[in-house]
Amino acid sequence: MNYRAPLRDMQFVLHEVFDASTHCARLGNELDRETLDGILEQGARFAGEVVAPLNRQGDEQGCRLEHGTVRTPDGFRQAYQQYVTQGWAGMTGPLEYGGQGLPQMVSACFHEMLMGASLSFRIYSGLTEGAVLALHRHGSAALKRDYLGRLVSGEWAGTMCLTEPQAGTDLALLRTRAEPQGDGSYRISGSKIFISGGDQDLTDNIVHLVLARLPDAPAGVRGISLFLVPKFESTEGGGLGARNAVECGALEHKMGIKGAATCVLNFDGARGWLVGEANQGLACMFTMMNDARFQVGLQGLGIAEAAFQGGLAYARERLQCRSLAGPAAPDRNADPIIVHPDVRRMLLTQKTLSEGCRMLAAFAAQALDLEHGAAQPEVQAAAGRRAALLIPIVKAFLTDVGQEVASLGVQLYGGHGYIREWGMEQLMRDSRITQLYEGTNGIQALDLVRRKVLGDGGEQLRLLIDELLEWAHGCRTESLAGMARAVIERLEEWRNLSAEVLDACRCDPQEIGAVSVDFLACSGYVLLASLWLRAAETAATALAAGSEERAFYQAKLHAADFYWRRLLPRAGAHGEALRGGARSLMSLDEAHFAF
Repeated sequence: MNYRAPLRDMQFVLHEVFDASTHCARLGNELDRETLDGILEQGARFAGEVVAPLNRQGDEQGCRLEHGTVRTPDGFRQAYQQYVTQGWAGMTGPLEYGGQGLPQMVSACFHEMLMGASLSFRIYSGLTEGAVLALHRHGSAALKRDYLGRLVSGEWAGTMCLTEPQAGTDLALLRTRAEPQGDGSYRISGSKIFISGGDQDLTDNIVHLVLARLPDAPAGVRGISLFLVPKFESTEGGGLGARNAVECGALEHKMGIKGAATCVLNFDGARGWLVGEANQGLACMFTMMNDARFQVGLQGLGIAEAAFQGGLAYARERLQCRSLAGPAAPDRNADPIIVHPDVRRMLLTQKTLSEGCRMLAAFAAQALDLEHGAAQPEVQAAAGRRAALLIPIVKAFLTDVGQEVASLGVQLYGGHGYIREWGMEQLMRDSRITQLYEGTNGIQALDLVRRKVLGDGGEQLRLLIDELLEWAHGCRTESLAGMARAVIERLEEWRNLSAEVLDACRCDPQEIGAVSVDFLACSGYVLLASLWLRAAETAATALAAGSEERAFYQAKLHAADFYWRRLLPRAGAHGEALRGGARSLMSLDEAHFAF
Protein backbone atom coordinates (compact mmCIF):
# COMPACT_ATOMS: atom_id res chain seq x y z
CA MET A 1 0.00 0.00 0.00
CA ASN A 2 1.44 3.35 -1.05
CA TYR A 3 0.83 6.58 0.87
CA ARG A 4 0.49 9.84 -1.02
CA ALA A 5 -0.04 13.10 0.88
CA PRO A 6 -3.47 14.65 0.13
CA LEU A 7 -1.92 17.92 -1.01
CA ARG A 8 -4.89 19.36 -2.86
CA ASP A 9 -7.22 18.86 0.09
CA MET A 10 -4.68 20.34 2.48
CA GLN A 11 -4.36 23.38 0.22
CA PHE A 12 -8.15 23.68 0.11
CA VAL A 13 -8.36 23.65 3.92
CA LEU A 14 -5.44 26.03 4.45
CA HIS A 15 -6.10 28.61 1.76
CA GLU A 16 -9.78 28.43 0.91
CA VAL A 17 -11.49 27.45 4.14
CA PHE A 18 -9.17 29.15 6.67
CA ASP A 19 -7.08 31.69 4.68
CA ALA A 20 -3.73 30.62 6.13
CA SER A 21 -1.80 33.57 4.67
CA THR A 22 -3.95 36.07 6.60
CA HIS A 23 -3.64 33.87 9.69
CA CYS A 24 0.16 33.88 9.36
CA ALA A 25 0.21 37.67 8.93
CA ARG A 26 -1.85 38.00 12.11
CA LEU A 27 0.87 36.07 13.89
CA GLY A 28 3.57 38.33 12.43
CA ASN A 29 4.78 35.47 10.21
CA GLU A 30 4.66 36.70 6.60
CA LEU A 31 4.20 33.44 4.73
CA ASP A 32 2.39 33.73 1.40
CA ARG A 33 0.52 30.98 -0.40
CA GLU A 34 3.43 30.12 -2.68
CA THR A 35 5.77 29.62 0.27
CA LEU A 36 3.23 27.55 2.19
CA ASP A 37 2.55 25.34 -0.82
CA GLY A 38 6.29 24.86 -1.28
CA ILE A 39 6.60 23.65 2.30
CA LEU A 40 3.73 21.20 1.82
CA GLU A 41 5.10 19.89 -1.48
CA GLN A 42 8.54 19.25 -0.01
CA GLY A 43 6.94 17.66 3.04
CA ALA A 44 4.83 15.40 0.85
CA ARG A 45 7.94 14.28 -1.01
CA PHE A 46 9.78 13.49 2.24
CA ALA A 47 6.81 11.61 3.72
CA GLY A 48 6.11 9.64 0.56
CA GLU A 49 9.64 8.84 -0.58
CA VAL A 50 11.61 8.59 2.67
CA VAL A 51 9.19 7.69 5.47
CA ALA A 52 6.42 5.61 3.87
CA PRO A 53 8.79 2.84 2.68
CA LEU A 54 9.72 2.24 6.35
CA ASN A 55 6.18 1.50 7.51
CA ARG A 56 5.81 -2.18 6.67
CA GLN A 57 9.39 -3.01 7.59
CA GLY A 58 9.12 -1.22 10.92
CA ASP A 59 6.03 -3.24 11.78
CA GLU A 60 7.58 -6.57 10.86
CA GLN A 61 11.05 -5.98 12.30
CA GLY A 62 10.13 -3.96 15.39
CA CYS A 63 12.63 -2.68 17.95
CA ARG A 64 15.08 -4.72 20.00
CA LEU A 65 16.89 -4.12 23.27
CA GLU A 66 20.60 -4.95 23.16
CA HIS A 67 22.72 -4.51 26.30
CA GLY A 68 20.52 -1.70 27.59
CA THR A 69 20.27 0.14 24.25
CA VAL A 70 17.26 0.16 21.93
CA ARG A 71 17.88 -0.56 18.24
CA THR A 72 15.24 0.85 15.92
CA PRO A 73 14.20 -0.91 12.68
CA ASP A 74 16.52 -0.77 9.68
CA GLY A 75 16.34 2.54 7.86
CA PHE A 76 14.86 4.57 10.72
CA ARG A 77 18.17 6.14 11.74
CA GLN A 78 19.04 7.21 8.19
CA ALA A 79 15.56 8.64 7.63
CA TYR A 80 15.72 10.52 10.93
CA GLN A 81 19.04 12.07 9.97
CA GLN A 82 17.42 13.36 6.78
CA TYR A 83 14.51 14.66 8.88
CA VAL A 84 16.99 16.69 10.94
CA THR A 85 19.31 17.88 8.17
CA GLN A 86 16.37 19.01 6.01
CA GLY A 87 15.09 21.16 8.89
CA TRP A 88 11.78 19.40 9.53
CA ALA A 89 12.49 18.98 13.25
CA GLY A 90 12.64 22.74 13.83
CA MET A 91 9.38 23.70 12.10
CA THR A 92 7.58 24.91 15.22
CA GLY A 93 10.63 25.66 17.40
CA PRO A 94 11.25 29.19 18.76
CA LEU A 95 13.32 31.40 16.47
CA GLU A 96 15.79 32.38 19.18
CA TYR A 97 16.85 28.74 19.54
CA GLY A 98 17.19 28.00 15.85
CA GLY A 99 13.60 27.05 15.09
CA GLN A 100 11.45 28.28 12.23
CA GLY A 101 8.47 29.36 14.32
CA LEU A 102 5.94 28.07 11.81
CA PRO A 103 2.27 28.09 12.83
CA GLN A 104 0.61 24.88 13.99
CA MET A 105 -1.91 25.26 11.18
CA VAL A 106 0.94 24.73 8.70
CA SER A 107 3.06 22.22 10.61
CA ALA A 108 0.00 20.08 11.39
CA CYS A 109 -0.30 19.27 7.68
CA PHE A 110 3.27 17.95 7.57
CA HIS A 111 2.84 16.04 10.80
CA GLU A 112 -0.32 14.42 9.44
CA MET A 113 1.71 13.35 6.40
CA LEU A 114 4.32 11.69 8.62
CA MET A 115 1.66 9.90 10.62
CA GLY A 116 -0.05 8.63 7.50
CA ALA A 117 3.28 7.48 6.06
CA SER A 118 4.55 5.73 9.23
CA LEU A 119 3.11 6.39 12.66
CA SER A 120 5.97 4.54 14.35
CA PHE A 121 8.57 6.82 12.76
CA ARG A 122 6.70 9.99 13.72
CA ILE A 123 6.38 8.99 17.37
CA TYR A 124 10.12 9.49 17.96
CA SER A 125 10.01 13.17 17.03
CA GLY A 126 6.51 14.03 18.26
CA LEU A 127 7.19 14.39 21.97
CA THR A 128 10.36 16.40 21.39
CA GLU A 129 8.24 19.31 20.19
CA GLY A 130 6.19 19.14 23.38
CA ALA A 131 9.37 19.05 25.47
CA VAL A 132 10.54 22.20 23.69
CA LEU A 133 7.27 23.94 24.57
CA ALA A 134 7.50 22.99 28.25
CA LEU A 135 11.17 23.88 28.58
CA HIS A 136 10.82 27.15 26.66
CA ARG A 137 7.95 28.28 28.87
CA HIS A 138 9.04 26.94 32.27
CA GLY A 139 12.77 26.13 32.16
CA SER A 140 15.53 28.16 33.76
CA ALA A 141 17.92 30.21 31.64
CA ALA A 142 20.65 27.61 32.22
CA LEU A 143 18.47 24.69 31.11
CA LYS A 144 17.38 26.58 28.01
CA ARG A 145 20.99 27.42 27.19
CA ASP A 146 22.21 23.86 27.58
CA TYR A 147 19.33 21.88 26.06
CA LEU A 148 16.88 23.86 23.97
CA GLY A 149 18.99 24.41 20.86
CA ARG A 150 19.74 20.71 20.39
CA LEU A 151 16.12 19.76 21.08
CA VAL A 152 14.79 22.30 18.58
CA SER A 153 17.15 21.08 15.86
CA GLY A 154 16.19 17.46 16.51
CA GLU A 155 19.80 16.48 17.28
CA TRP A 156 18.50 15.45 20.70
CA ALA A 157 15.07 13.99 21.43
CA GLY A 158 12.64 14.55 24.29
CA THR A 159 10.22 12.32 26.19
CA MET A 160 7.38 12.74 28.66
CA CYS A 161 7.60 10.46 31.72
CA LEU A 162 4.36 10.32 33.69
CA THR A 163 3.01 6.79 33.93
CA GLU A 164 4.07 4.30 36.61
CA PRO A 165 2.86 0.71 37.12
CA GLN A 166 0.41 1.80 39.83
CA ALA A 167 -0.28 5.32 38.46
CA GLY A 168 -1.78 5.72 35.01
CA THR A 169 -4.56 8.26 34.78
CA ASP A 170 -4.44 8.81 38.55
CA LEU A 171 -1.19 10.72 38.97
CA ALA A 172 -1.96 11.25 42.67
CA LEU A 173 -0.56 7.71 43.11
CA LEU A 174 2.84 8.64 41.64
CA ARG A 175 5.86 7.42 43.69
CA THR A 176 9.02 8.52 41.82
CA ARG A 177 11.20 10.50 44.26
CA ALA A 178 13.43 13.55 43.84
CA GLU A 179 16.09 14.19 46.48
CA PRO A 180 17.61 17.72 46.50
CA GLN A 181 21.40 18.00 46.30
CA GLY A 182 23.63 20.80 47.50
CA ASP A 183 24.47 22.02 43.99
CA GLY A 184 20.89 22.75 42.93
CA SER A 185 20.37 19.42 41.20
CA TYR A 186 18.19 16.49 42.34
CA ARG A 187 18.57 12.71 42.42
CA ILE A 188 15.62 11.04 40.72
CA SER A 189 14.67 7.46 41.64
CA GLY A 190 11.77 5.38 40.42
CA SER A 191 10.35 3.54 37.42
CA LYS A 192 8.24 4.84 34.55
CA ILE A 193 6.37 2.69 32.04
CA PHE A 194 4.92 3.18 28.56
CA ILE A 195 7.56 5.79 27.66
CA SER A 196 7.45 6.42 23.92
CA GLY A 197 10.98 6.77 22.58
CA GLY A 198 12.36 6.27 26.09
CA ASP A 199 15.48 4.92 24.44
CA GLN A 200 16.49 4.76 20.76
CA ASP A 201 19.53 4.95 18.48
CA LEU A 202 18.34 7.91 16.39
CA THR A 203 19.83 10.70 18.52
CA ASP A 204 22.94 11.05 20.65
CA ASN A 205 20.97 12.20 23.66
CA ILE A 206 17.46 11.92 25.09
CA VAL A 207 16.04 14.55 27.44
CA HIS A 208 13.41 13.10 29.76
CA LEU A 209 10.83 15.35 31.43
CA VAL A 210 9.92 13.42 34.56
CA LEU A 211 7.19 13.89 37.15
CA ALA A 212 8.42 13.13 40.68
CA ARG A 213 7.85 14.04 44.33
CA LEU A 214 10.10 16.09 46.60
CA PRO A 215 10.60 14.79 50.17
CA ASP A 216 8.32 17.42 51.71
CA ALA A 217 5.74 17.44 48.93
CA PRO A 218 2.05 17.50 49.88
CA ALA A 219 -0.01 14.44 49.03
CA GLY A 220 -1.86 14.04 45.77
CA VAL A 221 -1.38 15.93 42.54
CA ARG A 222 -0.49 19.13 44.44
CA GLY A 223 2.81 17.52 45.40
CA ILE A 224 4.16 16.72 41.94
CA SER A 225 7.17 18.50 40.44
CA LEU A 226 8.69 18.36 36.96
CA PHE A 227 12.36 17.54 36.36
CA LEU A 228 14.65 17.50 33.35
CA VAL A 229 16.65 14.26 33.44
CA PRO A 230 18.95 13.73 30.43
CA LYS A 231 20.39 10.43 29.29
CA PHE A 232 23.68 12.33 29.05
CA GLU A 233 24.25 15.54 30.96
CA SER A 234 24.93 18.59 28.83
CA THR A 235 28.13 20.57 29.04
CA GLU A 236 27.94 24.35 29.18
CA GLY A 237 28.58 24.55 25.47
CA GLY A 238 25.69 22.19 24.73
CA GLY A 239 27.84 19.08 24.20
CA LEU A 240 27.56 15.59 25.67
CA GLY A 241 28.70 15.16 29.24
CA ALA A 242 28.50 12.34 31.76
CA ARG A 243 26.17 9.33 31.30
CA ASN A 244 23.24 9.56 33.69
CA ALA A 245 21.73 6.80 35.84
CA VAL A 246 18.66 6.16 33.70
CA GLU A 247 18.31 2.84 31.84
CA CYS A 248 15.77 1.12 29.63
CA GLY A 249 14.78 -1.96 31.60
CA ALA A 250 12.46 -3.51 29.02
CA LEU A 251 10.55 -2.97 25.79
CA GLU A 252 6.80 -3.50 25.74
CA HIS A 253 5.47 -6.14 23.31
CA LYS A 254 2.56 -4.39 21.66
CA MET A 255 -0.41 -4.79 19.38
CA GLY A 256 0.79 -2.08 16.99
CA ILE A 257 3.30 0.77 16.42
CA LYS A 258 5.95 -1.93 16.66
CA GLY A 259 8.60 0.26 15.06
CA ALA A 260 8.29 2.74 17.95
CA ALA A 261 10.11 1.84 21.16
CA THR A 262 7.79 1.84 24.18
CA CYS A 263 10.06 1.56 27.20
CA VAL A 264 10.21 0.81 30.88
CA LEU A 265 12.66 3.39 32.26
CA ASN A 266 14.47 2.92 35.56
CA PHE A 267 15.86 6.03 37.29
CA ASP A 268 18.44 5.02 39.89
CA GLY A 269 19.52 8.27 41.50
CA ALA A 270 19.70 9.97 38.11
CA ARG A 271 20.75 13.59 38.14
CA GLY A 272 17.96 16.02 37.26
CA TRP A 273 17.00 19.67 37.44
CA LEU A 274 13.73 21.28 38.45
CA VAL A 275 11.61 22.72 35.64
CA GLY A 276 9.31 25.49 36.86
CA GLU A 277 8.31 25.82 40.51
CA ALA A 278 8.34 23.04 43.08
CA ASN A 279 5.03 21.18 43.35
CA GLN A 280 3.80 22.80 40.12
CA GLY A 281 4.87 19.97 37.84
CA LEU A 282 1.45 19.04 36.58
CA ALA A 283 0.76 22.58 35.39
CA CYS A 284 4.14 22.63 33.62
CA MET A 285 3.53 19.22 32.08
CA PHE A 286 0.16 20.31 30.72
CA THR A 287 2.01 22.74 28.46
CA MET A 288 3.49 19.64 26.86
CA MET A 289 0.41 17.45 27.25
CA ASN A 290 -1.97 19.72 25.33
CA ASP A 291 0.40 19.69 22.37
CA ALA A 292 0.76 15.91 22.70
CA ARG A 293 -3.02 15.45 22.70
CA PHE A 294 -3.38 17.58 19.58
CA GLN A 295 -0.64 15.54 17.93
CA VAL A 296 -2.37 12.28 18.87
CA GLY A 297 -5.52 13.59 17.20
CA LEU A 298 -3.41 14.10 14.07
CA GLN A 299 -2.25 10.50 14.41
CA GLY A 300 -5.86 9.37 14.08
CA LEU A 301 -6.27 11.63 11.05
CA GLY A 302 -3.08 10.34 9.40
CA ILE A 303 -4.18 6.73 9.86
CA ALA A 304 -7.65 7.56 8.50
CA GLU A 305 -6.21 9.14 5.36
CA ALA A 306 -3.91 6.17 4.75
CA ALA A 307 -6.80 3.73 5.20
CA PHE A 308 -9.01 5.71 2.84
CA GLN A 309 -6.30 5.78 0.18
CA GLY A 310 -5.80 2.04 0.50
CA GLY A 311 -9.51 1.31 0.39
CA LEU A 312 -10.11 3.55 -2.62
CA ALA A 313 -7.26 2.02 -4.63
CA TYR A 314 -8.50 -1.50 -3.91
CA ALA A 315 -12.13 -0.66 -4.71
CA ARG A 316 -11.10 0.64 -8.13
CA GLU A 317 -9.12 -2.51 -8.95
CA ARG A 318 -10.92 -5.41 -7.31
CA LEU A 319 -13.42 -7.15 -9.62
CA GLN A 320 -16.38 -8.83 -7.93
CA CYS A 321 -19.94 -9.34 -9.20
CA ARG A 322 -21.96 -7.09 -11.44
CA SER A 323 -23.51 -3.76 -10.60
CA LEU A 324 -27.12 -3.99 -9.47
CA ALA A 325 -27.96 -1.60 -12.31
CA GLY A 326 -26.33 -3.82 -14.95
CA PRO A 327 -22.72 -4.36 -16.07
CA ALA A 328 -20.52 -1.30 -15.54
CA ALA A 329 -17.50 -2.90 -17.22
CA PRO A 330 -18.99 -5.24 -19.85
CA ASP A 331 -15.58 -5.92 -21.37
CA ARG A 332 -14.42 -7.54 -18.08
CA ASN A 333 -15.64 -10.66 -16.30
CA ALA A 334 -16.92 -8.62 -13.32
CA ASP A 335 -17.25 -4.99 -12.24
CA PRO A 336 -14.85 -3.15 -9.88
CA ILE A 337 -16.39 -3.14 -6.41
CA ILE A 338 -16.57 0.67 -6.33
CA VAL A 339 -19.83 0.37 -8.32
CA HIS A 340 -21.62 -1.31 -5.39
CA PRO A 341 -23.67 0.96 -3.06
CA ASP A 342 -22.35 -0.53 0.18
CA VAL A 343 -18.75 -0.07 -0.96
CA ARG A 344 -19.61 3.53 -1.84
CA ARG A 345 -21.09 3.95 1.64
CA MET A 346 -17.84 2.82 3.25
CA LEU A 347 -15.64 4.92 0.97
CA LEU A 348 -17.74 8.05 1.43
CA THR A 349 -17.74 7.51 5.20
CA GLN A 350 -13.95 7.30 5.09
CA LYS A 351 -13.64 10.33 2.83
CA THR A 352 -16.02 12.67 4.64
CA LEU A 353 -14.77 11.78 8.13
CA SER A 354 -11.12 12.17 7.10
CA GLU A 355 -11.59 15.44 5.26
CA GLY A 356 -13.92 16.78 7.94
CA CYS A 357 -11.41 15.97 10.67
CA ARG A 358 -8.70 17.74 8.67
CA MET A 359 -10.79 20.90 8.87
CA LEU A 360 -11.40 20.40 12.58
CA ALA A 361 -7.66 19.99 13.18
CA ALA A 362 -7.00 23.25 11.32
CA PHE A 363 -9.72 24.99 13.33
CA ALA A 364 -8.07 23.86 16.58
CA ALA A 365 -4.59 24.73 15.29
CA GLN A 366 -5.80 28.25 14.55
CA ALA A 367 -6.72 28.65 18.22
CA LEU A 368 -3.40 27.15 19.40
CA ASP A 369 -1.48 29.57 17.17
CA LEU A 370 -3.35 32.61 18.44
CA GLU A 371 -2.96 31.48 22.04
CA HIS A 372 0.82 31.59 21.70
CA GLY A 373 1.38 34.14 18.94
CA ALA A 374 -1.33 36.81 18.82
CA ALA A 375 -0.12 40.34 19.49
CA GLN A 376 -3.00 41.28 21.81
CA PRO A 377 -3.14 39.65 25.27
CA GLU A 378 -6.93 39.52 25.16
CA VAL A 379 -6.83 37.62 21.87
CA GLN A 380 -4.30 35.20 23.33
CA ALA A 381 -6.50 34.60 26.37
CA ALA A 382 -9.66 34.02 24.31
CA ALA A 383 -7.82 31.69 21.95
CA GLY A 384 -6.43 29.75 24.90
CA ARG A 385 -9.93 29.17 26.21
CA ARG A 386 -11.09 28.06 22.76
CA ALA A 387 -8.13 25.69 22.38
CA ALA A 388 -8.77 24.20 25.82
CA LEU A 389 -12.34 23.43 24.80
CA LEU A 390 -11.38 21.90 21.45
CA ILE A 391 -8.34 19.80 22.43
CA PRO A 392 -10.22 16.93 24.15
CA ILE A 393 -12.64 16.78 21.19
CA VAL A 394 -9.78 16.73 18.68
CA LYS A 395 -7.88 14.06 20.57
CA ALA A 396 -10.83 11.73 21.14
CA PHE A 397 -12.97 12.30 18.06
CA LEU A 398 -10.14 12.16 15.53
CA THR A 399 -8.71 8.98 17.03
CA ASP A 400 -12.15 7.33 17.17
CA VAL A 401 -12.48 8.28 13.51
CA GLY A 402 -9.03 6.82 12.78
CA GLN A 403 -10.06 3.46 14.22
CA GLU A 404 -13.42 3.46 12.42
CA VAL A 405 -11.90 4.40 9.07
CA ALA A 406 -9.12 1.81 9.46
CA SER A 407 -11.75 -0.83 10.29
CA LEU A 408 -13.71 0.16 7.19
CA GLY A 409 -10.49 -0.22 5.21
CA VAL A 410 -10.17 -3.81 6.37
CA GLN A 411 -13.84 -4.37 5.49
CA LEU A 412 -13.37 -2.95 1.99
CA TYR A 413 -10.62 -5.48 1.30
CA GLY A 414 -12.77 -8.33 2.61
CA GLY A 415 -10.68 -11.36 3.58
CA HIS A 416 -7.60 -9.76 2.06
CA GLY A 417 -7.91 -6.94 4.60
CA TYR A 418 -7.37 -9.44 7.39
CA ILE A 419 -4.09 -10.61 5.85
CA ARG A 420 -0.82 -8.84 6.60
CA GLU A 421 0.46 -8.47 3.05
CA TRP A 422 -2.05 -5.74 2.14
CA GLY A 423 -1.20 -3.44 5.05
CA MET A 424 -4.73 -2.61 6.15
CA GLU A 425 -4.68 -4.69 9.32
CA GLN A 426 -1.51 -2.86 10.40
CA LEU A 427 -3.32 0.46 10.20
CA MET A 428 -6.07 -0.90 12.42
CA ARG A 429 -3.55 -2.23 14.94
CA ASP A 430 -1.48 0.96 14.87
CA SER A 431 -4.50 3.23 15.31
CA ARG A 432 -5.80 1.43 18.39
CA ILE A 433 -3.23 2.98 20.73
CA THR A 434 -4.28 6.50 19.76
CA GLN A 435 -7.54 6.02 21.66
CA LEU A 436 -5.57 5.07 24.78
CA TYR A 437 -2.43 7.11 25.29
CA GLU A 438 -2.10 10.75 26.34
CA GLY A 439 -5.30 10.15 28.28
CA THR A 440 -7.85 7.60 27.12
CA ASN A 441 -10.77 8.91 25.11
CA GLY A 442 -13.01 8.38 28.12
CA ILE A 443 -10.72 10.68 30.10
CA GLN A 444 -10.88 13.25 27.29
CA ALA A 445 -14.66 13.13 27.48
CA LEU A 446 -14.57 13.63 31.26
CA ASP A 447 -12.19 16.56 30.77
CA LEU A 448 -14.54 18.13 28.23
CA VAL A 449 -17.63 17.88 30.43
CA ARG A 450 -16.16 18.31 33.90
CA ARG A 451 -13.41 20.89 33.38
CA LYS A 452 -14.34 22.67 30.17
CA VAL A 453 -18.16 22.78 30.15
CA LEU A 454 -19.02 22.57 33.86
CA GLY A 455 -15.88 24.54 34.70
CA ASP A 456 -17.23 27.79 33.26
CA GLY A 457 -20.93 27.01 33.23
CA GLY A 458 -20.85 26.33 29.50
CA GLU A 459 -19.73 29.85 28.57
CA GLN A 460 -17.00 28.88 26.09
CA LEU A 461 -19.24 26.32 24.46
CA ARG A 462 -21.97 28.94 24.05
CA LEU A 463 -19.48 31.31 22.41
CA LEU A 464 -18.36 28.57 20.02
CA ILE A 465 -21.94 27.65 19.10
CA ASP A 466 -22.79 31.32 18.54
CA GLU A 467 -19.84 31.63 16.14
CA LEU A 468 -20.82 28.52 14.24
CA LEU A 469 -24.44 29.68 14.03
CA GLU A 470 -23.22 32.95 12.56
CA TRP A 471 -21.35 30.96 9.87
CA ALA A 472 -24.44 28.90 9.11
CA HIS A 473 -26.86 31.85 9.00
CA GLY A 474 -24.38 33.61 6.71
CA CYS A 475 -24.67 30.90 4.05
CA ARG A 476 -26.25 32.55 1.00
CA THR A 477 -25.91 29.70 -1.51
CA GLU A 478 -29.44 28.69 -2.46
CA SER A 479 -28.50 25.10 -3.29
CA LEU A 480 -27.14 24.67 0.24
CA ALA A 481 -30.21 26.03 2.03
CA GLY A 482 -31.34 22.57 3.16
CA MET A 483 -27.95 21.71 4.59
CA ALA A 484 -27.67 25.11 6.27
CA ARG A 485 -31.06 24.60 7.98
CA ALA A 486 -29.98 21.15 9.15
CA VAL A 487 -26.72 22.50 10.57
CA ILE A 488 -28.52 25.36 12.34
CA GLU A 489 -30.99 22.87 13.81
CA ARG A 490 -28.19 20.61 15.06
CA LEU A 491 -26.28 23.55 16.57
CA GLU A 492 -29.40 24.62 18.48
CA GLU A 493 -29.88 21.02 19.63
CA TRP A 494 -26.26 20.99 20.79
CA ARG A 495 -26.87 24.19 22.77
CA ASN A 496 -29.99 22.73 24.40
CA LEU A 497 -28.26 19.42 25.06
CA SER A 498 -25.37 21.18 26.80
CA ALA A 499 -27.87 22.96 29.08
CA GLU A 500 -29.47 19.59 29.93
CA VAL A 501 -26.03 18.13 30.63
CA LEU A 502 -25.12 21.04 32.91
CA ASP A 503 -28.32 20.67 34.92
CA ALA A 504 -28.00 16.89 35.23
CA CYS A 505 -24.35 17.00 36.28
CA ARG A 506 -24.97 19.66 38.90
CA CYS A 507 -27.68 17.48 40.45
CA ASP A 508 -25.72 14.21 40.36
CA PRO A 509 -21.93 14.01 39.86
CA GLN A 510 -22.32 10.46 38.48
CA GLU A 511 -23.98 12.04 35.45
CA ILE A 512 -20.63 13.59 34.47
CA GLY A 513 -19.21 10.17 33.70
CA ALA A 514 -22.49 8.86 32.33
CA VAL A 515 -23.01 11.54 29.66
CA SER A 516 -19.45 12.48 28.77
CA VAL A 517 -18.52 10.03 25.97
CA ASP A 518 -21.78 10.53 24.08
CA PHE A 519 -21.62 14.29 24.59
CA LEU A 520 -18.11 14.45 23.11
CA ALA A 521 -19.11 12.32 20.12
CA CYS A 522 -22.20 14.46 19.52
CA SER A 523 -20.01 17.56 19.71
CA GLY A 524 -17.59 16.14 17.15
CA TYR A 525 -20.29 15.31 14.61
CA VAL A 526 -21.91 18.74 14.92
CA LEU A 527 -18.57 20.50 14.58
CA LEU A 528 -17.83 18.55 11.40
CA ALA A 529 -21.27 19.43 10.02
CA SER A 530 -20.57 23.11 10.49
CA LEU A 531 -17.18 22.79 8.84
CA TRP A 532 -18.61 20.78 5.94
CA LEU A 533 -21.18 23.52 5.35
CA ARG A 534 -18.37 26.05 5.22
CA ALA A 535 -16.43 23.83 2.81
CA ALA A 536 -19.50 23.34 0.63
CA GLU A 537 -20.12 27.06 0.38
CA THR A 538 -16.46 27.60 -0.52
CA ALA A 539 -16.77 24.98 -3.25
CA ALA A 540 -20.04 26.40 -4.57
CA THR A 541 -18.50 29.87 -4.75
CA ALA A 542 -15.52 28.54 -6.70
CA LEU A 543 -17.82 26.77 -9.18
CA ALA A 544 -19.93 29.89 -9.61
CA ALA A 545 -16.76 31.83 -10.39
CA GLY A 546 -15.96 29.41 -13.21
CA SER A 547 -13.11 27.47 -11.61
CA GLU A 548 -11.33 25.06 -13.91
CA GLU A 549 -11.21 22.49 -11.06
CA ARG A 550 -14.87 21.61 -11.44
CA ALA A 551 -14.41 17.95 -10.52
CA PHE A 552 -12.64 18.79 -7.27
CA TYR A 553 -15.28 21.27 -6.11
CA GLN A 554 -18.20 19.12 -7.22
CA ALA A 555 -16.70 16.27 -5.20
CA LYS A 556 -16.71 18.57 -2.16
CA LEU A 557 -20.40 19.31 -2.66
CA HIS A 558 -21.22 15.61 -2.99
CA ALA A 559 -19.18 14.79 0.13
CA ALA A 560 -20.90 17.54 2.14
CA ASP A 561 -24.29 16.22 1.03
CA PHE A 562 -23.37 12.68 2.08
CA TYR A 563 -22.15 13.87 5.47
CA TRP A 564 -25.31 15.86 6.11
CA ARG A 565 -27.65 13.03 5.12
CA ARG A 566 -25.81 9.92 6.31
CA LEU A 567 -23.41 10.81 9.15
CA LEU A 568 -24.78 13.89 10.89
CA PRO A 569 -27.77 11.85 12.21
CA ARG A 570 -25.27 10.10 14.48
CA ALA A 571 -25.22 13.29 16.57
CA GLY A 572 -28.88 12.82 17.41
CA ALA A 573 -28.32 9.19 18.36
CA HIS A 574 -25.57 10.18 20.81
CA GLY A 575 -27.84 12.87 22.24
CA GLU A 576 -30.59 10.32 22.83
CA ALA A 577 -28.13 7.87 24.37
CA LEU A 578 -26.74 10.27 26.93
CA ARG A 579 -30.26 11.09 28.09
CA GLY A 580 -30.34 7.51 29.39
CA GLY A 581 -28.50 8.97 32.37
CA ALA A 582 -26.41 7.57 35.17
CA ARG A 583 -29.13 5.35 36.59
CA SER A 584 -29.07 3.05 33.57
CA LEU A 585 -25.35 2.50 34.23
CA MET A 586 -25.07 2.48 38.01
CA SER A 587 -28.25 0.76 39.29
CA LEU A 588 -27.16 -2.80 38.47
CA ASP A 589 -25.54 -4.41 41.51
CA GLU A 590 -21.90 -5.24 40.81
CA ALA A 591 -22.47 -8.85 41.83
CA HIS A 592 -25.18 -9.21 39.17
CA PHE A 593 -23.01 -8.49 36.13
CA ALA A 594 -22.44 -12.22 35.70
CA PHE A 595 -23.91 -15.40 37.21
